[in-house]
Amino acid sequence: MAESKRDYYEVLGLSKGASDDEIKKAYRKMAKQYHPDLHPGDAEAEKCFKEVNEAYEVLSDADKKARYDQYGHAGVDPNMGAGAGAGGFGGFSADFGDLGDLFSSFFGGGGSSNARRNGPMRGEDLEAQVTITFEEAVFGCKKEVTYNRIEKCSDCKGSGAAAGSSPETCPKCNGQGQVRVTQQTFMGVMQTTKACPNCRGTGKIIKNPCSNCRGTGMVRLRKKLEVSIPAGIDDGQQIRLTGQGSEGRNGGPAGNLYITVHVRPHAFFERDGINVYCDVPITFTEAALGADIEVPVLEGGTTQYKIPAGTQTDTQFTLRGKGIRQVNGRGTGDLIFRTIVETPKNLNNEQKELLRKLEESFEGKKKGFFGRKKK
Repeated sequence: MAESKRDYYEVLGLSKGASDDEIKKAYRKMAKQYHPDLHPGDAEAEKCFKEVNEAYEVLSDADKKARYDQYGHAGVDPNMGAGAGAGGFGGFSADFGDLGDLFSSFFGGGGSSNARRNGPMRGEDLEAQVTITFEEAVFGCKKEVTYNRIEKCSDCKGSGAAAGSSPETCPKCNGQGQVRVTQQTFMGVMQTTKACPNCRGTGKIIKNPCSNCRGTGMVRLRKKLEVSIPAGIDDGQQIRLTGQGSEGRNGGPAGNLYITVHVRPHAFFERDGINVYCDVPITFTEAALGADIEVPVLEGGTTQYKIPAGTQTDTQFTLRGKGIRQVNGRGTGDLIFRTIVETPKNLNNEQKELLRKLEESFEGKKKGFFGRKKK
C-alpha cells in the first residue's frame, strides 16, 4: 500500500524541488549502487533497485512529478483516487460536467458558427506516456499502455437516444443544423447563417436521452493496449498508432494515438545516438604492461579486449558494431569505452619497496613539465 512506501525524493537522496539534472544524476548513482549485476542473489539489493527505478519513473516525468509533489503517492497511484484524475491521462472522472462543454469538445468548439455539425468528423488524436529501461530500448519490448479514449456509447450505439427511441429531426432547422438570421444594418437588411440553437447544429433533437452517455452518443473509456516498442528507440521519441485515438462521429475516422517513450538512464552505459559509451577501470600493471581486459557489452556479460602496454587514463577504444541498432533502419553503432587507471591503495611494505625500486629504475629517464629531463 502507498502508506508503506518511502518518499521518492528520500529514495534518491534528494530534497523536494530537485532539478531534472539532479534527479538523473542521483538515479544513475543509486542504480549503480544496487544494480543486480553487482549483487547477484541479494534480495535486499534487488528490492532497493526496484524502489530506485520506481522513484525515478515518477520524478523524471513532469506530469507525474507535479501530481506527486501535490498529492504524494496517491497522486500517481491509479488504485488510490486522490489527484490521479486531475487532468491529462492520469485518471478518469465519470462526471462530464456541463453537457454543453462535452458537446463542445466532441464538435471542436471554437470553429465557425456556420459550420455544419452533422457531417463526418474525425476523432481526436491522443497522447500517452510509457517508461522503459535502457535495455528494453536497445533490444525492443512489449509494453501495456493505459489511456482514456472517446468511443461510441454501447447502450445507444452512438445515437444518443435511450433504448426504444430515436433522435428526431429538429423542427427549427428541418435537420439542416443551420438557420438563417436576418439583421438590419446600416448597409440594409443582411442575411447570415449560424448553427441552429435548438439542436446545437446537429439537425437532431433527442427527447429521451441515453442515461449512459447523457445523449451525446459518446463515452470516455479507460483502454489498455499492448504496444510493440522497436529496438533502438531513443528517449523522447514517439510511436504513432493509427486509428487508436478517439472514435470519429457520423462516420468520420478515428484519431491516432501518439506514445512518447521515456528511457531510464543506465548505471554504466551512456548513449549518444546509436553509439554507446562506458568507463572501464584497469589496474596500474595492466596499463603499464598491456593486458586482455573484460569489457561490458549491451547483450549482458563481457567480452575480452587487448589493450596495449602504456595505456593511459582517458584512452578510448572502439568495439565496432557493438552499439545500438538504428531504429527501423540499417546499421548499428559502436561501443566506445574509456580506460580509467586505478591507483593501488593499502599497499604492504613489500609492495611499496617494489614500487620504490621501479621508481629508481626511471632515474635519468623522467622528464619535467617542459620536456627537460629531471635531474
